[in-house]
Amino acid sequence: MNVESFNLDHTAVAAPFIRLADRKELPHGDVLTKFDVRFTQPNVGHLEMPAVHSIEHSFAECVRDHSAQVIDFGPMGCQTGFYLIMSGDHAPEEIKDLVLATMASMLDLEEVPAANEVQCGWGAHHSLDAMRAAVTEFTAHADELLTVMR
Repeated sequence: MNVESFNLDHTAVAAPFIRLADRKELPHGDVLTKFDVRFTQPNVGHLEMPAVHSIEHSFAECVRDHSAQVIDFGPMGCQTGFYLIMSGDHAPEEIKDLVLATMASMLDLEEVPAANEVQCGWGAHHSLDAMRAAVTEFTAHADELLTVMR
C-alpha cells in the first residue's frame, strides 16, 4: 500500500507508543520525519472528539515552546493518535523527550488554546478535562513508549 500506516499491523502494536512512521528527503536535501504518537490501542479504544480536538490545539501550541522544528501535529481519523511532523532527522528517543515535555506543559494549561469562534472552526467542541485525562494516561506509560509491537 502507498500509505505507510496501512502497512502497519494494527493488531500487533501495543499502545500507547511513539514510533518513526516515515522519513522523507526532499528534492533540495531537506529532511522531514513523521512520528506516530499513538494514545489508544487500535480497534480496541479511541479518543472522543472533544479530547482529540483539545489535544490537537494544546499540543500544537505547547510543542512550539520546546522545538522550532515542528511542522505539524494532526489527528488520525481513527481517533487513536496523532502524527507529529518535524523538519530534520530525529530519533524516537528525542521525540519521546519532546512529547513528554510538551505534555507536561499541556497539563499546566488553564484553558485549551484558541478554543473560541474567532480562532477555531468549532470553538465549542473542546474539553480541557478530557485532554488532561488522555495526556495523564499517556504519560503514565512513559517508560514503555518506545515499545511499539507486543
